[in-house]
Amino acid sequence: MSIKHSLLALLQESPRYGYQLRGEFEERTGSTWPLNIGQVYTTLDRLERDELVAKDGDDGEGHVIYSITAAGRTEVMDWFAQPVAQANPPRNELAIKLALALTLEDVDVSAVVQAQRTASMRLLQDYTRQRRTAATTAGVQLSSEEAGDPNDAAWLLVLDSLIFSTEAEVRWLDHCEGWMAKRAASAGKSAATRRAERAIPADVSTPTLTSTTKAASK
Repeated sequence: MSIKHSLLALLQESPRYGYQLRGEFEERTGSTWPLNIGQVYTTLDRLERDELVAKDGDDGEGHVIYSITAAGRTEVMDWFAQPVAQANPPRNELAIKLALALTLEDVDVSAVVQAQRTASMRLLQDYTRQRRTAATTAGVQLSSEEAGDPNDAAWLLVLDSLIFSTEAEVRWLDHCEGWMAKRAASAGKSAATRRAERAIPADVSTPTLTSTTKAASK
């Protein structure tokens, strides 16, 4: 998440101080990604250093007001114009956990998958419930969201993103379970084949009939 560009986007709307920026960010994203106020002010210091924002006095109550500069406006508009780079995917703790579980003999990978699916399904239900409530509160029909407060619409979009991501996680867990079942079945067949090979001598020759044997057989 780019805190830098998020703060610039809010300052592009109007000058604000740190606590206002944090409050606006959390309101517009439904507090899904809460910001630490220290992180906000550290980012503002860096933006000022880079001449993307400038201090604009105070509000009379000791709060330093920040405003965006021309360079800052260019920076944030470039951010909106460019796609989010996915060259280095963020660490996925669940994928890492399953990858490691597969390499350890004393871990029940199926149990790990089942526990995660239960938690993910519960989370999906919670997000879906929140979205239904948010849409109703905003006075927006679920099938059409052109009207209403922009902040409400923004929160609905964030919830949609969370719902889609969680649905994808559940589908991936289903895939993992199916893949592991096929892998176990394949391993079972290989083991059965090896047992059968051990039960049958590798080189069994057909006995050659000797003259005595031939004579006895006549």
